[in-house]
Amino acid sequence: QVHLVESGGGLVQAGGSLRLSCAASGSILSVNRMGWYRQAARKQRELAAIISSGGDVNYGDSVKGRFTISRDNAKNTVYLQMDALNPEDTATYFCYAQGWAKVGDNSQRLDAYWGQGTQVTVSS
Repeated sequence: QVHLVESGGGLVQAGGSLRLSCAASGSILSVNRMGWYRQAARKQRELAAIISSGGDVNYGDSVKGRFTISRDNAKNTVYLQMDALNPEDTATYFCYAQGWAKVGDNSQRLDAYWGQGTQVTVSS
């Protein structure tokens, strides 16, 4: 099994910063893309930021210029530095990873995995 362990959420005032971390563990062999999606109350899940194993990044339009994604490939860990937070950033943030995982003794499978989510609340 593959596990994504998230940390770093919490409550912050508008204008403040938070840093999220997510580490993939278990039967994961390698991670292609890794990143964060977020879902606010009564809204659809949307991309916050995603990064490839080669370092190519994509950001959601609403976070460009304020959020920075990075990763440590050796640790299968992704980070999201969130600056200039505003109340519209309030959401549950879900870690996402697409990668190869060991299946049985001699097989591997490409699949997508999600974390359980970490709450980010920005007060005005």
